[in-house]
Amino acid sequence: MKLIDILKQDTLSLSFEVFPPKTDTAFESVKVAVEEIAALHPAFMSVTYGAGGGTSQYTLDIAKSIKKMHGVPTVAHLTCVSSTKATVREKIEAMRAAGIENVLALRGDIPQDRLEEDRSAWDYRYAIDLIRELKASDAGFCVGGACYPEIHPESLNQKEDIKRLKEKVDAGCEFLTTQMFFDNHLLYNFLYKIREAGIAVPVIAGIMPITNANQVERAVKLSGSFVPQRFKSLVDKFGSDPAAMKQAGIAYATDQIIDLFANNITNVHVYSMNKPDVAEKIQSNLSDILGK
Repeated sequence: MKLIDILKQDTLSLSFEVFPPKTDTAFESVKVAVEEIAALHPAFMSVTYGAGGGTSQYTLDIAKSIKKMHGVPTVAHLTCVSSTKATVREKIEAMRAAGIENVLALRGDIPQDRLEEDRSAWDYRYAIDLIRELKASDAGFCVGGACYPEIHPESLNQKEDIKRLKEKVDAGCEFLTTQMFFDNHLLYNFLYKIREAGIAVPVIAGIMPITNANQVERAVKLSGSFVPQRFKSLVDKFGSDPAAMKQAGIAYATDQIIDLFANNITNVHVYSMNKPDVAEKIQSNLSDILGK
């Protein structure tokens, strides 16, 4: 099922993100966790791109399994940084052959050893290059992209960031998924600005449940997200107690989602980190709201 058809519905939707194993030996444990999340029958699931050689194949394997075994629509991530056109076209063909209908097109992180490299000769410098490649193929993908409610770490300012986002949409991006955020007002302000800029595609709000104190530093480093004092207080109070921190983190994420739904944000995507218990608890907390 094309994701755009799900996103255009008036009903509230909750979806989950999972990631493939980093090593071959971890495949079975990840597969079990993913299947448990799929058994919750979310609106859809996204599978991040397993970079680095053969493990990238697991993105397709997991996406196919979710769709075949549980009937859950899937979105496969695809990154293009440092790749050649031939390599990316091979990946696109593999996705088409696997029956993938939805793709989240991302630039991807630039390897540390290539940060200072002249990128002018790269076949793909930005996500928009991959979006154009996907739309030019005959695979018929529903193509999405990422957006940043605060600002992309490499952008000069938000105005420039939104200008580039509009270019991605004009190139064929049919939906957007946000980077994690911990203050809903940042999203509401962002949505107002992009709608004013003429960006009308559906935006899926990305929520990251922080279930242990160590995740906070990693999450902020990864996304540059603003952490409100309310959340800092939660970590200060419960961070040293793993069980309490997990419960508090799930409660905070649930509260964010309830507020989003109450303010007419109909599609929320949870970065569930391959944790079935976290996904199940959040969905359970929202059962009557979602009608499940």
